Amino acid sequence: MITGTSEFTANEASSVTRVPLKQVHRIIDAGLLAGRVETRKGSRVIVGSGLVGLRVAYLTADTLTLEARRRVVGRVIRQIAVEPVREQAVTVDVGPIAQDVETGLDLLAKAKAIVVSDKGILSGTPCIAGTRIPVHDLADMLSNGDAPAAILTAYPQLSSELLDLAAAYAQAYPRRGRPPLAKHRKSAPKSSRTLRLDDLPPAP
Repeated sequence: MITGTSEFTANEASSVTRVPLKQVHRIIDAGLLAGRVETRKGSRVIVGSGLVGLRVAYLTADTLTLEARRRVVGRVIRQIAVEPVREQAVTVDVGPIAQDVETGLDLLAKAKAIVVSDKGILSGTPCIAGTRIPVHDLADMLSNGDAPAAILTAYPQLSSELLDLAAAYAQAYPRRGRPPLAKHRKSAPKSSRTLRLDDLPPAP
């Protein structure tokens, strides 16, 4: 549930609204969320109805000019009731967009609920509750192209829903201190593929 005091980091907002992170920052930089962006500890956060405004700004990028989008988003984030907004010949049906954002919020809440960080388990690495499976490793497998069925075969204690929640969590809360992917990766990406003994290199 979005409230007037709810605050979301750029990564959280991207996860909830399905707006690419680069676009989140571009929309903020363009001033389209005026009055709904604040700074907390050096980072920008989107407040309250700014999430719906963010989604509207993204969806209208190819339909309205920058100034028209600014007017539409301004009305969206100021209005109390979720009502359609008209701009020239374009009508933006805000209701379904707001509902879509609420669905994203619900998904993020569920993702946070299935992840635990315990100093006694892998030194506090975020893991799927009840397991020692790092949530970011699962997200890496999915982003690297591993089929969900293959991952579930490797980790039978998981489910398709848990994989979806792991991906949502990793998007909202990236691995801390992780360098850019191109510079970071020197070996093959994590995979759920099972290696046979014959596949391993001979011992020196």
